[in-house]
Amino acid sequence: MEVTAWLKASASAPGKIILTGEHFVVYGEPALVVALDRKVTVKASGRSDLSIRVASDLGLSGIFEGTSFTAGEGGADCERFLEPVRIAAEATLVKTGSRSGLNIEVQSELPLGAGLGSSSATSVATVAAVAKLLDARLDQSDIAELALAAERFVHVNPSGVDPAVSTYGGLILYKQGQGIKRLQLAARLPLVIGNTGLTRSTGRLVSLVRERRDRWPNVVDPLIKLAGILTTNATAALETGNLKEFGELMDVDQGLLVAIGVSNEALDRLIYAARRVNALGAKLTGAGGGGCMIALCTEGTQPSIAEAIRGAGGEPITAATSEAGVQAWLEN
Repeated sequence: MEVTAWLKASASAPGKIILTGEHFVVYGEPALVVALDRKVTVKASGRSDLSIRVASDLGLSGIFEGTSFTAGEGGADCERFLEPVRIAAEATLVKTGSRSGLNIEVQSELPLGAGLGSSSATSVATVAAVAKLLDARLDQSDIAELALAAERFVHVNPSGVDPAVSTYGGLILYKQGQGIKRLQLAARLPLVIGNTGLTRSTGRLVSLVRERRDRWPNVVDPLIKLAGILTTNATAALETGNLKEFGELMDVDQGLLVAIGVSNEALDRLIYAARRVNALGAKLTGAGGGGCMIALCTEGTQPSIAEAIRGAGGEPITAATSEAGVQAWLEN
């Protein structure tokens, strides 16, 4: 299928917070993940040639023609940031049997490399926008799977949890090889996010954990199993609205993440600052090594916890959870 020149399509996909189970999900244990109300929006339109032009509101742009790349804004270094968008777009073209050039514009409300799912939200929104442009009827599982191809470029060995929650939205329990289970929150989940401002490589941190496990399997494997048990208990706490119990399990989960080597001083400083002002629980979220932490609050304490995070050198981010997953539409 070729795209009509005037046709334009857009899609948005939410970021995410991993509540429990990051890293351990790679080894077959479950993870609890919730979508954020901050999102990535992608606009797609056709071109007269077969190239793919990608532009981002980060001030990056370039054109992919076959195996060649011509940089625009941002210079040659921008290719590695734009490549996942190309991969997601081309995967969608192949899946739908289409042959078309594309213009793709990316606008994000999520900080890059902070563990809030910006890359997966971008990939999911790209797949959905291109599919809408092509009038291709992809279901949610197709969108998540196609987006995972781009995630492999970014994260080497991703679990699949990030594109799943960006696609489906809401609160999900994810287990590799088994897909997702949609859950309902029994109570509002008041969270404050703290960004250390330190970017990091998820792939490198996943490799670090694997190397530690290879050296000490009799030590690390029990931690992995414990993390799975913890997520099962945390799921039950959320489904019954017991936030005090859930917060305590967040603190235990942070201890497991420290043990496998993915926390650091910057994260620990924000986590302990939040706990000192009576957060119900606090832990890193995502790959660790920088990026973000999350604090669970009681109603009315978000401002004091946000201020404590700021005082400890972090950037507090206020964001609500979201039931909405990926959404696509044609532009007028």
